Amino acid sequence: MPEYARVPVPAPSPTTYTLFCPPHDTSPAIARDFVATVLRARRLDALVDAAALCTSELVTNACVHAKGGNSALWLAVGARSVRVLVFDEDEKPPVARESAADAWDEGGRGLHLVHTLTEGRWGTAPAVPHGPPYPDGKAVWFDLGAPGWT
Repeated sequence: MPEYARVPVPAPSPTTYTLFCPPHDTSPAIARDFVATVLRARRLDALVDAAALCTSELVTNACVHAKGGNSALWLAVGARSVRVLVFDEDEKPPVARESAADAWDEGGRGLHLVHTLTEGRWGTAPAVPHGPPYPDGKAVWFDLGAPGWT
């Protein structure tokens, strides 16, 4: 077999989208709708509900808990997968709250939901300094894939 035949063909590069999220009550809903619209347009309907919910949770955390309040959402969509990163100005990583089984509190379950829906494929990283208008601080990300994606 010729040497060049063993080189794997690279996967197509994902298409990326960006949304800037000011610290307003409407930002999580706008981000959720943005991600859902892009995924439906790309025929990734199986990922819409989980991606929209996880996006809403991460943008809510950025708007409510991160210092400064400005955040940016970066969405990378592949043929069968999606990666969402939410950049904010706070360098401290998010902390999942302990929750009691009988707790009816409205908040505190967001990161647990993200962990469950993404099957643990989420995390944090220092923000890559893109310069304005991207905030310096951290990025919180998650990956989701359509059935058959690994």
